[in-house]
Amino acid sequence: MEIRRPQSEDIKELHRFFREVITDTFRKEGIEDQVNDMEEEIKTKKTNLENDFESNGQHRFFLIAVEANKIIGTIEYGQVSKLILKCTNNTFQYLKEVGTVFVSPGYQKKGIGNLLLQEMYRTLQYIGVEEFCLDSGYRCAQAIWRGKFGEPDYVMKDYWGDGFHHMIWKLNVNNLLAD
Repeated sequence: MEIRRPQSEDIKELHRFFREVITDTFRKEGIEDQVNDMEEEIKTKKTNLENDFESNGQHRFFLIAVEANKIIGTIEYGQVSKLILKCTNNTFQYLKEVGTVFVSPGYQKKGIGNLLLQEMYRTLQYIGVEEFCLDSGYRCAQAIWRGKFGEPDYVMKDYWGDGFHHMIWKLNVNNLLAD
């Protein structure tokens, strides 16, 4: 497996990958009937990828995991989303946000997400970022993040509906690299 920056010839495969992983996530969360939200999530990921290419990694910065010429994972960082700004009352406005931590369904629970995270920590450290934030509205991902990072700094109860909370973590790069 290789972790690298995406290239223009990866765009079509990345679009397919986003659809596969987001559709699978909505199914696992029991919200597959929320087609408009799912399509909006896919569109946002495509736009973020486009921003990476247009800015040469300055506004959005993706890394991808590739095995046997197949994209099996992604991660990105960029400016903090409007959602995080709203939920934190602009407290995290100067942080970078890490997101789009996706692993293809057939490759989940094999350490690929952890490898992507470690590479992102090194990338952030290299560019001088000491702290970043990460958020999730997906219960499956929240369980993973709680196990890895502890309790979130912000919890917006029932933000996405009854029992569907939104959580935000603020994390220190050096502490994560030391683990």
